[in-house]
Amino acid sequence: MPTSAIRLVRFTGRLLLALAAVAALVVVFLALIALTDGAGSGLAAWLTTLGTGTVLALWRGRHSTWPARLVPFLPVVVAAALTAAVCIPTAPTARRYPPALPFVSTQHWNLATGSRVAVYHYPPANPGPRHPVPFVYLHGGPIRGISVQDHTFLQLLARQGYDVYAYEQAGGGRSDLLPMDQYTISRAVRDLAAFVDRLDKGKVDILGFSGGGVVLTRALADPGVATRLHRAIIAEPGPMDGPTAHITGHKGRASAQDLAPNPTGPRSTHVPRYAVAFGLMRLGLLTPDTGLIGQAEGDNAFTAADLGSDTASAYCARDAHRIPSEDTAQNFSFSPAASLRVQQTVKDSPSIAPLLRQSRTPAMLMIAECSSQVRQWATAILANDPAIQRTQYMPGVGHHMWNGLDDNNDRAAAVITAFLQGKPAPLPNYPTRDEIPTVMRDHK
Repeated sequence: MPTSAIRLVRFTGRLLLALAAVAALVVVFLALIALTDGAGSGLAAWLTTLGTGTVLALWRGRHSTWPARLVPFLPVVVAAALTAAVCIPTAPTARRYPPALPFVSTQHWNLATGSRVAVYHYPPANPGPRHPVPFVYLHGGPIRGISVQDHTFLQLLARQGYDVYAYEQAGGGRSDLLPMDQYTISRAVRDLAAFVDRLDKGKVDILGFSGGGVVLTRALADPGVATRLHRAIIAEPGPMDGPTAHITGHKGRASAQDLAPNPTGPRSTHVPRYAVAFGLMRLGLLTPDTGLIGQAEGDNAFTAADLGSDTASAYCARDAHRIPSEDTAQNFSFSPAASLRVQQTVKDSPSIAPLLRQSRTPAMLMIAECSSQVRQWATAILANDPAIQRTQYMPGVGHHMWNGLDDNNDRAAAVITAFLQGKPAPLPNYPTRDEIPTVMRDHK
């Protein structure tokens, strides 16, 4: 074999060994991040990895001459540089709240629970009859801001004579953060009760969407909170408790997930620090209160593009190439760690079905044809809440039913206002409790 070929083989072998050493050190670093829960912004794992690599490099070069002793340190230096990026914040570590919206003022209310929440008020904007009962909107998320798209829908309801209030749940949007261990589904229910008390206008009508529907469902199962509610609308709910959270089943008709173009804009998950933090959190290898990134830093870093196909999953497949912009970059706010923490408390909670069966608050359930939610999450509520008076199956829409496309906002508003005013439903009452088995069988 020619000398040049031998040298090439040796060089290739040494290069592969060096790359394997770098990869091994990176894996050790990630394992230590998980084991230490990211202590000290990841520095504990980084220093341990660096120390381990240095010791091994010294051991490998112990019999070499002086210049050759430096070679084993090259993989250590490369791995140290790569992993150091995980330890260095690139987003502000103090919370930066979204700027004020140009079309509605932001109030901040201190609730009896200790939460300080951002509140938005749309008074009745029509000269005609006004609905006497205040209307409260509970957004989804769970811990995120209210999108501009949702604000547009609330303005539509105000133009139809409703006195509309909405607040961003503690930790979301412009509301103040809580200590991580205080983000629980029970706290969200207590905050709802405290908000209605702070409003001080008697009973309220309430619309809970997605994660807000979970809060509302659990409020209906709590007699002390339910007494504050006049009528309740549960729209596209998530799982209401531990047993339903562990249900696996079919969803609605095909959504635009994996069909729509990839979202544009910057992603925090393209930055090593946040890719590692959010990825390990999602896998359950880091706790929501990890020492790797603080809550405020994670909120500041997370962008709308980080939601990926989650946004597309809220639309029907036929709308894949005309999905509207739900929010502005300036208004978007999502707390990944706090949201995971709330979702975990739902998964860990016992069944609320026995309490929900005692509910007497008139309620309506709204489900979407192309829902990305597991159908049993909604049907479990329908089966166990005897006070649900009607179900409205919304054709032609996905999880986000009021989305600004076609006449979807008007159709959703018609369903909501008909129920609140005790008028005949615009759509058939479907499914009823007796029809749940048929819905499951036919994968509706």
